[in-house]
Amino acid sequence: MSQDTRDQALRDHLLELLKASSAHLGFDEAIDGLPAELRGKKVPSLAHTVWRLVEHLRIAQEDILEFSRNPTYKAPKWPDDYWPETEAPPSDDAWEQSVEAFRRDLEAMKDLVRDPRTDLFARIPWGEAQTILREAMLVADHNAYHVGQIVTVRQGLGAW
Repeated sequence: MSQDTRDQALRDHLLELLKASSAHLGFDEAIDGLPAELRGKKVPSLAHTVWRLVEHLRIAQEDILEFSRNPTYKAPKWPDDYWPETEAPPSDDAWEQSVEAFRRDLEAMKDLVRDPRTDLFARIPWGEAQTILREAMLVADHNAYHVGQIVTVRQGLGAW
């Protein structure tokens, strides 16, 4: 197998992982059909509402993407800047904006992986030994974890 074929195979596997369609459901499936009035409802035994999880996913993914491509990247304050302040979205528009931003940034990460000019193994110069390969896997892993939490919250709300 040639190096180009291996490189493309790795990119294809990463894209499949980011798409979240092999071992578990993806973001869109997790939020599909959720009634607006349940976005900010809390299950007593669980830490987060669906809104807090969706917004956290958006914020964290945007942060990872920015780190991956912005040489003037500045890290947000952990954990304060990674979670919304409210249990519920302030409006339907805020929900839609968060969902669309998540989708847009996920597509941007996929574009970065798809681009044959992106060296998946090169160290990100402004980082501490991170690579685009690592950041793409981090996005997929983080998203899978919190999408699973969304499903658990929905199950607790009787909306799954």
